[in-house]
Amino acid sequence: MIIVQAPLRTSLFGGGTDFPDYYLEQGGCVLTSAIDKYIFVAIKRRFDDKLRVGYTRTELVDSVDAIQHELIREAFRLTGIDRGVELNTMGDIPSQGSGLGSSSTVTVGALHAAYALQRRLVTAEELARQACQIEIDILGKPIGIQDQYIAAYGGLRFFEFLPGTGEVRSTRIELDAATQRQLNNNLLLFYTGVTRQADTILSEQKDNLRSRDGVLADMKALAYAACRELAAGNVDAIGEMLHESWLLKKQLASKISNTELDELYATARRAGALGGKIAGAGGGGFLLLYCPPGQQEYLRHELSHLRELPFNLGQDGSKVIFDYQR
Repeated sequence: MIIVQAPLRTSLFGGGTDFPDYYLEQGGCVLTSAIDKYIFVAIKRRFDDKLRVGYTRTELVDSVDAIQHELIREAFRLTGIDRGVELNTMGDIPSQGSGLGSSSTVTVGALHAAYALQRRLVTAEELARQACQIEIDILGKPIGIQDQYIAAYGGLRFFEFLPGTGEVRSTRIELDAATQRQLNNNLLLFYTGVTRQADTILSEQKDNLRSRDGVLADMKALAYAACRELAAGNVDAIGEMLHESWLLKKQLASKISNTELDELYATARRAGALGGKIAGAGGGGFLLLYCPPGQQEYLRHELSHLRELPFNLGQDGSKVIFDYQR
């Protein structure tokens, strides 16, 4: 039995510039962080030759081709697993539509688990690149690449996506203890209770890329500026910049927000949040807010109808946390 722990993430700045169709021409960047909420992937050998996959449902099949969970199916194909294996996933959050990168985290975790079962060592870069290959190249998902990379690498990171070559440069953002604590304590997550299919929103966003060059350029500039503010210890600036970035992001596709989400966000701002965003593609899932300590009690009161998800910024990327094979 092997268990892999792969982190979910909260993206702060630059989301949308990580689409290959955009960054291969214009270059992109994101400031994003793993959080201490995870997808766990358990894998083991079976006595027989069947393949068993467990998630919100259970599949017991005779071949990889028969697996309906497309991310796990393609992870098995890519890693050469074709018989006699059982894999189960468990998560700390709702399984779909959270906006915290769960699909890509499952892909990274499944790849990592499959390699670990075969005693094959892989780097974070390889895990991230192969997860992108599965989701974008093989399955044709209309998504960017930041989720796969932060799930593999972990930490608070600044990723740059270079034009032309598509090279990904990863820089871990090291903060002093006081700045790290302030950023961590002032970021709050609330579950809106609204689930959505991200593919619909992301497909429109992808189609709009060429007509949103100015907006995406501004979002990139905010990501670079946020890194400078954090380095200077100006943590509250992140809240104001999140607000500016959210106003930009809503211009990328029509369903990123809606009347209900706009009202929630406006309530949060009136209650003391300096800024925030709907996590991930938008349209529902989790609401990320930056709120100074003195206003947090009132903010929680005003959003008491929403379930809060307490979290910390995470340090580790995907890793094996249990390994017992006879």
